Amino acid sequence: MKMFQISDKIDNVSRIGIGCMRITGLSDEKAVRSLIEGALECGINFFDHADIYGGGACEERFSRGFQEISAAREQVILQSKCGICPEVMYDFSEEHILRSVDGILKRLNTEYLDILILHRPDALIEPEEVAAAFDKLEYSGKVKFFGVSNHKPSQIELLKKYVKQDILADQLQFSIPFSNMVANGLEVNMLTDGAADRDGSILDYCRLNDMTIQAWSPFQAGNGKGIFINSDEYSELNRVLEELSGKYGVSKTTIASAWILRHPAKIQLIAGTMDSSRLEEIAKAAEITLTREEWYRLYRAAGHILP
Repeated sequence: MKMFQISDKIDNVSRIGIGCMRITGLSDEKAVRSLIEGALECGINFFDHADIYGGGACEERFSRGFQEISAAREQVILQSKCGICPEVMYDFSEEHILRSVDGILKRLNTEYLDILILHRPDALIEPEEVAAAFDKLEYSGKVKFFGVSNHKPSQIELLKKYVKQDILADQLQFSIPFSNMVANGLEVNMLTDGAADRDGSILDYCRLNDMTIQAWSPFQAGNGKGIFINSDEYSELNRVLEELSGKYGVSKTTIASAWILRHPAKIQLIAGTMDSSRLEEIAKAAEITLTREEWYRLYRAAGHILP
């Protein structure tokens, strides 16, 4: 597994991370332990959580599984997210952030988080409160680094005006079909669907500010269309995936993953699979570098245009 830096702050991080949202779907603690051990054997040391996943049960199950293996806490990067009160509101208040982190640490049975992510934007954000919470969490040693998810550049800039800590990452949905952050940079000054700027040019912003994009739902087509691999709706894309999988001797899942990793922004892929064999397929992507032409072929095969 090729490793990289998140921003320029955290060394030796796997390009692939495990999203633990579905971990409660595993049959028992043995299955959880096998998932963690399998990830580490593949060279994956990054595990992404959120306080709302399984109502907190996902963090608890991960913790129990991790305690049963021989790995030390320092061998893994633990990230979790807070700020969503499901079906009620978003809450970036100081009180909520601090309370959430205490709950996360207890459920994960760890003294610290490597990264805390603010989980989607809060329309009622008072950045002074976020800054106060970040200061207390950093000073106490409960959180080492901070990031956001699904934020636009202007929202990040508002945060940066008040917080002293660097914002290291922005977690965003990204896949071959769901790649408007690429399309809006290519279809500039055009009256096309891809030209619509839905994210404030977040891709360029993250590169300019040394922020890592973490790609979630990397195999989803977006807009409720489900997984694009082997989907009849994406027959041309699957034809090209099949062709390239034959060339490289890997699966279509591996090629779809390699497409994300090929971008020079050094995007980190967050895989939500709980299947060990599929995880191995995804991990192989870190060893493949698609050519420029292959990358664009896949992009166009998903229905995107080149002006």
